[in-house]
Amino acid sequence: MGPASEEIDAILEKSADWRGSTLSRLRGIVLGAGPALVEEVKWKKPSRPEGVPVWSLDGIVCIGEMLKNAVRLTFPKGAHLKDPKMLFNARLDSGSVRAVDFREGEHVPEVALKALVREAVDLNVRK
Repeated sequence: MGPASEEIDAILEKSADWRGSTLSRLRGIVLGAGPALVEEVKWKKPSRPEGVPVWSLDGIVCIGEMLKNAVRLTFPKGAHLKDPKMLFNARLDSGSVRAVDFREGEHVPEVALKALVREAVDLNVRK
């Protein structure tokens, strides 16, 4: 566990509502899908001084964000991934990026999400 993991822990602890626990659960699924994934924190700015959790392996695999009404996992190369379970429900108009928004109380399809993360890792590694 490195400094980025500790920073992500702090981001999650700062959120006392469902979004923190949901992002924590998604983090576990992402890390479980690709044990070689590296945790990073990027894009620190005045409006978000804590930064944004990012999981990478030979490039960014996915980004985790707590939005006002959702927790979003963004896949920068999502348009190039197969999505047989139709998880992508946001950023669908982009030529490259796709995202999955999870709302309070929604079921998290763990198996399908792990498969999507594995495919994103494979895409990065193959490039």
